Amino acid sequence: MRIQTTDSQSKLNMNDRGTGNEKVPLSTAYVAEGTYPADICVLRYALERNARAKPNDIFAAFEGGERWTFAQILRQVESLAGNLHELGVRQGDHVVLVLPTSALALRAMFAINYLGAVYAPVNPALKGSSLTHVLHDAGAAFAIVHDSVLDRVLAAAPPGLTTIVRSSEETAPAPPAGIAIHGVSVLTRPAAPPPAPPKPIRPFDLQSIIYTSGTTGRSKGVLSSYMHSYSCVGPDAWNCLTADDRQLLHMPIFHIGGAFIACVSLCVGSSIAVVSHFRTEAFWDQIRELEVTSAFLLGAMATFLLKQPPHPRDRHHGLRMVFIVPLGQSGPAFHARFGVDVFTLFNMTEICTPLISRANPSKDSICGRPRAGVEVRLVDENDCSVGIGEVGQLILRTEAPWAMNHGYNNNPQATADAWRNGWFHTGDAFIRDADGDYRFVDRLKDAIRRRGENISSYEIEVELLSHPGIREAAAIPVPSEFSEDEVLVVLAPAAGASLDPQEIIQHLLPRMAHHMVPRFIRIIDELPKTPTAKVEKHILRSEGVTADTWDRERAGIPVRREKI
Repeated sequence: MRIQTTDSQSKLNMNDRGTGNEKVPLSTAYVAEGTYPADICVLRYALERNARAKPNDIFAAFEGGERWTFAQILRQVESLAGNLHELGVRQGDHVVLVLPTSALALRAMFAINYLGAVYAPVNPALKGSSLTHVLHDAGAAFAIVHDSVLDRVLAAAPPGLTTIVRSSEETAPAPPAGIAIHGVSVLTRPAAPPPAPPKPIRPFDLQSIIYTSGTTGRSKGVLSSYMHSYSCVGPDAWNCLTADDRQLLHMPIFHIGGAFIACVSLCVGSSIAVVSHFRTEAFWDQIRELEVTSAFLLGAMATFLLKQPPHPRDRHHGLRMVFIVPLGQSGPAFHARFGVDVFTLFNMTEICTPLISRANPSKDSICGRPRAGVEVRLVDENDCSVGIGEVGQLILRTEAPWAMNHGYNNNPQATADAWRNGWFHTGDAFIRDADGDYRFVDRLKDAIRRRGENISSYEIEVELLSHPGIREAAAIPVPSEFSEDEVLVVLAPAAGASLDPQEIIQHLLPRMAHHMVPRFIRIIDELPKTPTAKVEKHILRSEGVTADTWDRERAGIPVRREKI
């Protein structure tokens, strides 16, 4: 294995660091011919190394005062892993987590990896056929489930699911035949560390299966190795972070912004500040209380913070930098008002931050430039390169093996399609300007991005078509006034049926997660189609929100995230 630093990357890092007086980044080297050593990127060995090297340093800070040192989290993880082993979890097994971001979720995720097993986090908001698909696809015999969604999970449970641990000790409902339900004490009781895994855990072993939106089909389980997660948000990708930074963990653990940041911080030896979710009104108090120095913000979050009234304490905090994704036009205003450095980047669950900006980019709506260790191209439909200023699909490959996903779970066709010609195809269209900055143009795939969530139009359409009065349905993205997309559905009624938008919303609420419920509903006689009977969504997208489109927000029907 060869570790090297390129001159261009060294220059980029120095520019990122501004005056040169800031703390030195974690690393400016990237792996060119092999994986990172196991004690660097494999969670079990990196945790043990950091617990020896810095036992009393804080790894995690929680609202309310709870703190975990590296020595403490090692003991907690060893104990929980011992309990998982006692319950039958072994190296290579898949374990489903249907939990909100919490101390239990983090300990469980780490303990699963400590055994060499694979965590498959599931969005607790999923319902109906979307949840059924993910649980069946994950192929897990063991699940850890929050009480509030236990009934939902039991209703969608696949035949192979045999053991569920719930998040409390309350009386559980009668389980279906073949499923044992335990209270959380079977995980939290003191236990001896488990035996060492039968085989050493390797950097290219499977660490997680994280579900991301499908294109025209169901959500896909992204197969990620330890090498991939470390390459995605580790020091060679997020080179503006230092070992002394404390990152805000407010993204859910079923998202790489939660799971990967937590795991890689544990490996790197830095720290995290854990909150249940982003709250505009609480954000700056959390930053101060938890001594956060770095935060990842979705574009809408940055907009919400900027729309708050100015306050005398706007600059009284320890936050030194934020990632704003997508950047939009909020970067200069955020930097000027709050006195923090602003970065932006482009990433997906499948890849490893191929584009990242310097501090405080002067251009709006860019995604940055290629980082060291990743080769990036913009291509046409035949994978031939396009020129500067021309629109092309972003494809990429890494110099190091295993630094990106290695496929989709149980979906060889999707894997082959994405990895065509030896390059990973993002399905997103970009333009590269004369300065080398990349700007996102549009999605080539039929997916919707709302408030940081990828939404499959197919899954929305499936639930819409379960309504007896709907003959045809198309779900499309339309621009949001905050950032990213809102969901617009265009419907054609069945013969003799009359559709009421409010009634359609009520039909959808028990069938889909809050973020999937459409804001806009448009009803027409028939959807436009090609001669081969495919719906011409490009026509519907170009028409957007028309005068006859019903707006759920304007009708006073907000849909909020369920509190867990």
